[in-house]
Amino acid sequence: MNFTQSIAYCFSNYVNFNGRASRSECWWFFLFSFILQFIGTVWDAAMGDTSGNGVMYWISYAVVFLPSIAVGARRLHDVDKSGWWQLIAFTLIGIIPLIIWMASEGSKKKNTHGKPIKIK
Repeated sequence: MNFTQSIAYCFSNYVNFNGRASRSECWWFFLFSFILQFIGTVWDAAMGDTSGNGVMYWISYAVVFLPSIAVGARRLHDVDKSGWWQLIAFTLIGIIPLIIWMASEGSKKKNTHGKPIKIK
């Protein structure tokens, strides 16, 4: 899955917490989220807001929040973990296993969350 396919698929499935997501789908969308929020921050700075958390940043954050949670859950499903494991990010040290799981190759066989992803 390429960058634009990932963005289109994640926004069309922004509340789909079922199924599985490939590594490329997840990481391309996270890159898009980072870029969008960076642009929001730069825009706010250009308008004179030096706090770094102006209106455009929060709008961009709101746009990608739910799709990011959904693709994260589907990505964890691909490695046969529950999407609820995303909550360990709040412990800060939990970010480490979360990144490892999201960077790991998904199971090649059918797991409890569905069939493997066919990358086109």
